Parts: sequence; C-alpha cells; structure tokens
Amino acid sequence: MTRPVTGSAPIIAVDGPAAAGKGTLSKRLAEALRLPHLDTGLLYRAVARLMINAGLDPASTSGESIARALSLADLKRTDLRTPDVDAAASLVARDNAVRQALVDMQRIFARKNGAVLDGRDIGTVIFPDADVKLFITASPYARAVRRYIQNGGTDDAPDRDQRIRTVEIALIERDHADSTRASAPLRMADDAIRIETDALCADEVLAHSLRIVRDRLKAKNVNFPSANMQDLCS
Repeated sequence: MTRPVTGSAPIIAVDGPAAAGKGTLSKRLAEALRLPHLDTGLLYRAVARLMINAGLDPASTSGESIARALSLADLKRTDLRTPDVDAAASLVARDNAVRQALVDMQRIFARKNGAVLDGRDIGTVIFPDADVKLFITASPYARAVRRYIQNGGTDDAPDRDQRIRTVEIALIERDHADSTRASAPLRMADDAIRIETDALCADEVLAHSLRIVRDRLKAKNVNFPSANMQDLCS
C-alpha cells in the first residue's frame, strides 16, 4: 500500500463500535476539513442489500462477486438502513472474501485527495499508516440510548427502559461478534487516540477531534485543511 507523500491531503481513520458517534463525527470532520468522507459500513450494507434483492442468503453464500462489482453509486441507495439489511450486513462483514474485495475500493477512495473514513478496521487494516487515528467509543448503555432516540424513541414511552435494554443487549452481542471475528476484528490501533463520548455533546467531540487532528498533522508536516477551531459546544 502506498500512502500520499508528506505534505499531501491527509487520511484520517475513525474507528469504533456501533452507535458510539463515529459516523456523526466523521461527517462533520470531513466537512470542517473539506475532505471526502466514506462511511465504510455502507459498503457492507450495500452488498447485503444487493444479496437480499438477488435472493442470496448471506448466512450461507459469499457476496464476494457482488462486492467486487460494487460502485460508489450503490452507497447512495435509500434502502440500506432497514432491519433486514441490518441483520444481513453483520453476516456480510464477517466474510473475509468480501472484506478483501472491498479493501482496494476504500484505499482508492482516499489515496488521491485524502479522506475521513469511518468503520471498524480503518486504522488497523485499511490504512494502518493513516495520518491520524481516532477510536470513538462509549458505554453500551449510552450507545443504546442514542440508538433508541435515532429510531424515534421518546422519554415518555411506557416501554422506554425495556426497549433501551433490548438495544443494549444487541449492541453488546454485536461488539462481541465484531471483536472476535477472524477477519479484521474491531480493536483500537496502538497509535490511535481513544475518545469516550458518554458525557460529551457532538460539538465537544468535534472540537476535541479537530485539535487532535491539527496537532498530529502539524507534527507529521502534513497539510492541515482550514477549519473552525473555536470551542463549538456552548
């Protein structure tokens, strides 16, 4: 793998478990730094959706051929965040052949103009020499509450606690599957900076991350795209 030369556009890896806030952070980082953004989880969701539409079972069939034919246009589909895709994408992501088929796509995306990429193995497998590596995490309960709200849950719902607990259990199970799979397991890179988001608002996470990015890129003599470095959280 060839990285851009020193002084070129940076590659920023953002890893972490589901619902920790890495997707929100990555989008905002990319916007602030004027860099392309790739949510790599969409790659597996897109493969899962195409397999489902083709009548293929991810539990018993490899999606390697579909992964190799995947295009960025497939990531713009509006049917990638449905319950059936949620379940299938988890199976697809465990398929080593699929993961290998998607490696080049991710590297090509970022190599020319730099990028912010978020996923579970960006800093450990896809770009082990990324200019900046962040590991975004939070407690299973905090993540469950966020996912509950994202799915339209309200504080006054009579089954609020039960639904949050159900989500929390599902997240713990997903964490275990992601961290113990044979191919590219979820883990924090040795040189990544860990950010716990339980008690932080999204603006605080962004401001903290921008400072880390600025300092890391300055130390490596890599261009730091202009960004608003003010404290963004009121």
